[in-house]
Amino acid sequence: MSTPPYLDLPIGARRVALPTTRGDLAGLRIDAEDPVGTLLLVPGWTGSKEDFLAVLEPLARRGWTVVAYDQRGQYESAGPDEESAYTLASFAQDLLEVAAGLGEVHLVGHSFGGLVSREAVLASGGAGFASLTLLCSGPGPLPAGHRDKLGAMHAALPQVPLPVIWDVKEAADREAGWAPPSDEVGAFMRTRFVSNNPYALRAKTAILLDTPDRTDELAALAADGFPVGVVYGPDDDAWPLAEQDRVAAAVGTVPVVVPGTGHSPAADDPEAAATAIDALVRGFAFPIDG
Repeated sequence: MSTPPYLDLPIGARRVALPTTRGDLAGLRIDAEDPVGTLLLVPGWTGSKEDFLAVLEPLARRGWTVVAYDQRGQYESAGPDEESAYTLASFAQDLLEVAAGLGEVHLVGHSFGGLVSREAVLASGGAGFASLTLLCSGPGPLPAGHRDKLGAMHAALPQVPLPVIWDVKEAADREAGWAPPSDEVGAFMRTRFVSNNPYALRAKTAILLDTPDRTDELAALAADGFPVGVVYGPDDDAWPLAEQDRVAAAVGTVPVVVPGTGHSPAADDPEAAATAIDALVRGFAFPIDG
């Protein structure tokens, strides 16, 4: 669960509606004064576009136009009350349509958003994307240590109301040491969670439990010259770092570690995360020959 450090929009950022054939998706956008390219940021399982609030300005300052959005059925992006509407392929199709409206983009997928981003890149053969960065995202299902909680949530949805699930989840998270940085952010975290479409949340949970490992296919695309990066925090507690290292090795790169961060570098240390993403993606955009 990513916890934004604050909720104020940075100067120059604005809320946008991103059209797709299944309906608009809620987004945030900030434009660089002299852009070197566009970054499209895709949030994770129970996250939202606000997970990236704190990196919008640092990335724009470094020359990037940045767009982040809520996925279908997530926070402010509406979706149908039908679980079959929320497959990994349909999330990827949404992403492909959003990207098509922005021109060629450098894609950054966080956690579950990394699985969606990988799916979109593989579906398109890389067309429409300048690069893919997997941010704290793994090759397949979340490991055994997460499966009991995920299984319990999957079984509870959609019968158990989201406010009830949030109360249980928040109590467990606080007992484990989580605390929001302010009352405002704490209230937002609850509002965001209960605003999810329960059918979407159930489908995403199922994907995290059983998504196939498509690393070999991604490695083949990378071998053909498509740039793929891996970024994580050393304290990431989702997919094991060894699994993320394995993905990096398969696509022919070295993982970028954002010091002092966990599963959400963009929220934990926005400046360090922006520095890492900028350096990595700038290398993709402007490779040095030899």
